[in-house]
Amino acid sequence: MANVTVIGAQWGDEGKGKIVDWLASRADVVVRFQGGHNAGHTLVVDGKTYKLSLLPSGIVSGTLSVIGNGVVLDPWALREEVARIEAQGVRITDDNLAIADNCPLILPLHRDLDALRETAAGKGKIGTTGRGIGPAYEDKVGRRAIRVCDLAHLDALEAQLDRLCAHHDALRAGFGQPPVDRAALLAALSEVAPFVLRFAQPVWKRLKKVRRAGARILFEGAQGVLLDVDHGTYPFVTSSNTVSGTAAAGSGLGPSATGFVLGIVKAYTTRVGSGPFPTELDDEIGQRLGERGHEFGTVTGRKRRVGWFDAVLVRQSCAISGVTGIALTKIDVLDGLEKVKICTGYRLRGKVYDYLPSHAADQALCEPIYEEMDGWSQSTAGARSYADLPANAIKYIQRIQELIECPVALVSTSPERDDTILMRDPFVD
Repeated sequence: MANVTVIGAQWGDEGKGKIVDWLASRADVVVRFQGGHNAGHTLVVDGKTYKLSLLPSGIVSGTLSVIGNGVVLDPWALREEVARIEAQGVRITDDNLAIADNCPLILPLHRDLDALRETAAGKGKIGTTGRGIGPAYEDKVGRRAIRVCDLAHLDALEAQLDRLCAHHDALRAGFGQPPVDRAALLAALSEVAPFVLRFAQPVWKRLKKVRRAGARILFEGAQGVLLDVDHGTYPFVTSSNTVSGTAAAGSGLGPSATGFVLGIVKAYTTRVGSGPFPTELDDEIGQRLGERGHEFGTVTGRKRRVGWFDAVLVRQSCAISGVTGIALTKIDVLDGLEKVKICTGYRLRGKVYDYLPSHAADQALCEPIYEEMDGWSQSTAGARSYADLPANAIKYIQRIQELIECPVALVSTSPERDDTILMRDPFVD
């Protein structure tokens, strides 16, 4: 049996939560390996909706859920999320939730810095969620981070706080803000430490053990490949690597453990925040797709930008991340359209491109080249077999496969877990 790594192959918000939940019901372990609580997943199970940010999607089904060292952890946000999910009847204990003890923490000073920078940036805003993700990753790389394991040694934190505050106090002074209140920070950490330490452990060791025992491991990525700090639409990206290879470094297991790479792809395209978006629609069709697809961010509530399917971007994402097969979601949102379009290339300064150039100025000027296809009037909502799909929907799916040079493994036809058409089983392929 293969392990499975799930990543978003667009700008995030592709419907990973539903697919990961569906796969998690067949897995033994679910591992989050990057990102923070800026990543939102909405699960609908038996008519009940669960909104997750930090917790791996497997927690709802009782599957062992692991927050890996590649995640940046806001301990207060985690505590709130655990309380909210437990109030919905999900039991969370150290038997089904494990947190890497070498996971870096997001602190109040990171949220402060995030907000100060975005406010001061003016037209140069990146459009962050303001949750301190970027500054926390910066401190990790700068070797200033306070990590989960430090919560058990708060009385020996003085030297780390010296390094951390020397950096942040200088930045805060530049924004006209007072220095970090070290006493308040220590008090806040002392108060939340017992909660976090209940779940803390060397997860690499636990994962090694379950893998040797033959467990199925599902690696759950956050955001999408087009937001990868190296391979995305820089600088309008997140602060971590979102590609499948990060599953190895962000969990403590080697590359051989990642298995089948499943790229989640929406049947159209959406984006939250600033940055290039070649196929964006500012017309009635874009409005219709946004309304039918309920395109609002799980975490922020921000309205998503909407556009036609961009095969150029998805082909690029699949190549960069070594995608084995895709899960195509929200095909039902296209129901009833007379015509549907797929972007097959870009025109830039008189030249045709079959990839998105790296420079932001070039990206902003790319004009989409479209291929138009007949739509379908019949409903695809709730279909559970390929034969239940309208002929033109099947043609649309087949054309996507051809253009992105990657097969479709799953098709999702509603937010419900069981409304899924399985064409290739990631766990046995």
